[in-house]
Amino acid sequence: MTRNIRIGILGMSHDHVWDFIKHAPDVDSVDIIAAADGDPILRAKAVAHGIAITSADPYELLKRSDLDAVAVFADNRTSVEYGIAAAKRGLHVFVEKPIAADYAGAVALTQAAKHAGITLMINWPIAWWANIQYAITLIERGRIGQLFQVQYRAAHCGPRELGCSPQFVDWLYDPYRNGAGVIMDYCCYGAALTCMFLGLPSRVTTIAGRLRKQDLPAEDNAVMVMQHATAISTATASWTQQGHLTSYEPIFYGDKGTLVARNGKLLLSDAEHDDGTVLRVPKIAPGCTHALEHYAAVIRGEVPLMALCRPEVALMAQHVLEAGIISVNTNQAVSLPLPPAALYQGGGER
Repeated sequence: MTRNIRIGILGMSHDHVWDFIKHAPDVDSVDIIAAADGDPILRAKAVAHGIAITSADPYELLKRSDLDAVAVFADNRTSVEYGIAAAKRGLHVFVEKPIAADYAGAVALTQAAKHAGITLMINWPIAWWANIQYAITLIERGRIGQLFQVQYRAAHCGPRELGCSPQFVDWLYDPYRNGAGVIMDYCCYGAALTCMFLGLPSRVTTIAGRLRKQDLPAEDNAVMVMQHATAISTATASWTQQGHLTSYEPIFYGDKGTLVARNGKLLLSDAEHDDGTVLRVPKIAPGCTHALEHYAAVIRGEVPLMALCRPEVALMAQHVLEAGIISVNTNQAVSLPLPPAALYQGGGER
């Protein structure tokens, strides 16, 4: 493909869309040619961000003959519908994490992409952090030996309090459109990192509840434990934490060392550095600096799809999240893989 990749935006209620659009002028090989959403406020905002063509109907936008790919920024459930429709038209598909509102949706989207032979990329914002990329590289090289635990906590004071748009908050707090509450929004990171390195766990136990925000229809705090044969990992999440101490700091424990990603730095503790040392983090390689650049580079065949952004990782993570929701509802540990009946019932309301 020698000409620019022409991308359409489907849905704009996910606030990450504006950062995605912001990077378009930095990627020479990309043109974002149109955007669609039923909300006129969001369409006006897209125009203000330099997108001249907008539509109230994403399915109408998909009828354009000049599209190569789409980027989907709707709620977790609707994103699956848009992604499948785009794949059926032979368009490459980009969706935000975790991939879907439930495992059934994740399966449907990944199967549609596979059948169509298109690229399906799942965006995990932490994938563009230089320290995370380097940590993944070191673990893959065996720098900290055999991994036996991944620990990740994602937390803040809550989407509403953080200043997220009303459109974003509206569906994040909706257990049907989101798939859950903070479990889907933030436990997904720990699930994805764990599954990327260790595969699907054999058992998941999750505790969750509305600890502070009693007006929400979904949980505001959660702790998920994932058990493998030789590893135990955790994903914790909160929409009620004040400040960001301990947030967004993945820790990787191996039998030869520990890696901590903190405040843009990467710390290593091993036999030579018992109390830890700060590693020099290499500059991010071309094609991997942000989501839009990577999406375009993958479509062009310039770089392979980053491991964390692959559909198979998101599919495993969604399987774990489904088990976690069942665990909360039944107050029991849940064995994986789930039986088909459980897999396709979805998380439901709690």
